[in-house]
Amino acid sequence: MKNMREHQQESEVESTPGFPVPATSAEVLLDGHRATRDRVARSILDHGPSSAADLASRLGLTAAAVRRHLDGLAATGLVESREQRVYGSRGRGRPAKVFALTESGRDAFYQAYDQLAADALRWIAEAVGGGKAGEEAVAAFARARFGRQGQKYLTVLEQASADQRTEALAEALSADGYAATVRRVPTATASKAPAGAQLCQHHCPVAHIAEQFPQLCEAETEVFSQLLGTHVQRLATIAHGDGVCTTYVPAPGAAPSPRPGSGAAPTAGTTTEPPATSARRNPA
Repeated sequence: MKNMREHQQESEVESTPGFPVPATSAEVLLDGHRATRDRVARSILDHGPSSAADLASRLGLTAAAVRRHLDGLAATGLVESREQRVYGSRGRGRPAKVFALTESGRDAFYQAYDQLAADALRWIAEAVGGGKAGEEAVAAFARARFGRQGQKYLTVLEQASADQRTEALAEALSADGYAATVRRVPTATASKAPAGAQLCQHHCPVAHIAEQFPQLCEAETEVFSQLLGTHVQRLATIAHGDGVCTTYVPAPGAAPSPRPGSGAAPTAGTTTEPPATSARRNPA
């Protein structure tokens, strides 16, 4: 009879790359199922609340297949269904159903040391005496952090034309894991000229921390104003419980704001609200 050591050695040899252990057909099917389900969840993360038809189109799957994966994600508490929000006049018929990630679903994509970051910010606030001084200390840290990030983005934006700076910022944010997109907001006139844009961040790596320290969102909004040269208005944040962080950017021609590093910081949230959009609203 083989002793325990010999059995362990044989197991180690068989598990090396030279001795692959063949997977059963059931395991292969299960792995493929999980991979597709992950693609569905990732698509919702990248694009915000989505209908089954939208997901099927983006992923090249049938609507029936997508619904099966959505049912599985919903059963494990990773997604939830809701009525699609409509801005402006609503047509006839029932509102479309869309699927959004739950807090647990977002957690599956997080790789942040949330507790460590929260403890560090809390220590900063307490080190200066807490209260108003503590809030200002956290705000100063947030402005410094996003200011450095803004300097990196500035190089990208300077290469873009004035009417493409928002898209350039979205690309830079996406490279840092924010899954950002831009939605143009037309005017109500017959010309259909753009009145501005909504910068949408479908993922926020620090959302849990921003729930406790809103100074992070405020500092980020200030940097967006500086980078884009105009006052912007934050309409929604994931930290506030919305599905997407949404910032309204008016069309070029508004009064410019100072660039990062110029010293003065604009006050966020002072622009005129875009047509058919209310504050704290999700564009999805």
